[in-house]
This record gives sequence, C-alpha cells and structure tokens, in this order.
Amino acid sequence: MLELDAVTAGYRPRDPVFRAASLTVAPGEALGLLGPSGCGKSTLARVAALLHRPDAGRVRVDGREVRGWRHRAPRELRTAIGVVFQQPRMSADPRLRLRDLIAEPLRATGRRDEAARRVPELAEAVGLTGDLLARRPHEVSDGQLQRACLARALVLRPRWLICDEMTAMLDASTTAALVAVVETYRREHGAGLLAVGHDRVLLERWCDRTVEWDTCLTAP
Repeated sequence: MLELDAVTAGYRPRDPVFRAASLTVAPGEALGLLGPSGCGKSTLARVAALLHRPDAGRVRVDGREVRGWRHRAPRELRTAIGVVFQQPRMSADPRLRLRDLIAEPLRATGRRDEAARRVPELAEAVGLTGDLLARRPHEVSDGQLQRACLARALVLRPRWLICDEMTAMLDASTTAALVAVVETYRREHGAGLLAVGHDRVLLERWCDRTVEWDTCLTAP
C-alpha cells in the first residue's frame, strides 16, 4: 500500500499548503486525485513521491513508514516510486540527450550496464525513435520530452507511479498514447498509480476510482 495519513505540508513554516490530508492507493490500483489548480495537489504528490518532507502526518510505502526524504530516503523506497511531472522541461537536465535522460536513474543506482537494453525497450514503448534519442530537450517537442520523462520514470520498474498532471500540456493523441503506456505497465507489473489532475473526464476514464481533493482533507 501507498498510504498518506493526516499529512500537513507546505513551503513556509506555520503556513502549510494543506492540512491533514489522507489517501491510500492499493497495489495495482489506479487512483485519480481531482482538484482545481492551486489547491495543493502537486505538493501532496511530491510528499507521496518522497520528494518533500511533510510538516506532520505519516507516509508508508509497502507497510514501511518513511523517515527520510529525497536522497535521505532509503534507496529501496526511492526506487519503488516513479514520478512524472506536469512540466517536462523543468524536470529534465537540458544537457542530456534523451537516451541519457532515460538512463539517468540506472546510472544513479549503479545499474549503468542495464541501459543498453532498457533504454531501447522503453523508447519503443513510449513512441520515441532512435533519432530522437540522440537529441537534447531543446531539440524536441513538449510531447516528445514527456515521453522520455515517462520512460525515465519506468526504467527502474517501480511498484508505484505518481503522475502529477502528466498530460496537462499535451495534445489528445499524445495524452492517449502515454496513458496507454502507463496502463500497459500497470497490467504487466501490478503497479499502483496515483494520477493527479483537474480533468475529471480523463481521470474517471483512466482510473479505477477518483476522489475529490476536499475528501482527502480533515477539517481542523
């Protein structure tokens, strides 16, 4: 299970973005978190991805309570979660070619030797051709870069996926293609998914269940 229990989080002391938010995602389940822009969904997604330390509350991954965040989180927990953000250009190193961007988590975890096999596999799965893999982020479209970012999120075979407005900047055909890639991965690996967004139609078609942002919050 991926569990957030009464989590309060923000970026300034004594001024949290949200208070006492709770949600649970079961293995193999796709949960959609629906809410308007600015309500705190992305902050909650970063907490769930172990990228932002909450001010209060507990996060558990596969029954294990998280006590370290970002690089202080145990490697086995960090690598259990793959994340795709809304704006690929803010989450991609502009110096890297797409093949190196996809392989980045392998290098960071000492598994560089897997790149020759995993990168072509994932590039084909997300719809990237060989010539695109040789380009840098400024040489490809937002949709092509987001395909590479999704491949990067999958390269370590995570048990949990967090897609934070993954398709918000994409056209309909690219959205459908990337959702299909995520669903194929979930079906083959039994991964759980937290899909965060404000598009009700997309989330309700994509996910097993959808919850409204307000229902995650406990009134003070």
